[in-house]
Amino acid sequence: MSEACKSTPTVDCLQENGKNKTNIYCQRCPSLVLSSEQALLTEKEFYLPFMHKKKDKEPFDGETLKDYWVVQDMYTFDNVGFSNTVGTTKYLICADCEIGPIGWHDTNDKKAFYVAVDRVKHG
Repeated sequence: MSEACKSTPTVDCLQENGKNKTNIYCQRCPSLVLSSEQALLTEKEFYLPFMHKKKDKEPFDGETLKDYWVVQDMYTFDNVGFSNTVGTTKYLICADCEIGPIGWHDTNDKKAFYVAVDRVKHG
């Protein structure tokens, strides 16, 4: 896989139908988050707190990200955990090392689970 594909998905990283061509992994551990061809690339701006381990209690700053892999069913994930609900948002974390958030889910939309492209590895 090219270096460009590892940092930001490009046309080379996608199937013709816009789905992820390669598996998607946690950045911090070898945990498989999504298997290939399971998520669609979408643009949607959303503010995510910076990544940290679940037990860290620091105040969290964050960033607005716009490139996400989206799946329609939570059971599509190979390994992902969910935070407690904050407002109507559940944050997605790695189920193995508990680093996150790697994405988010709005509880008002039962068919959209977002994984930030910049918060995972592709390969």
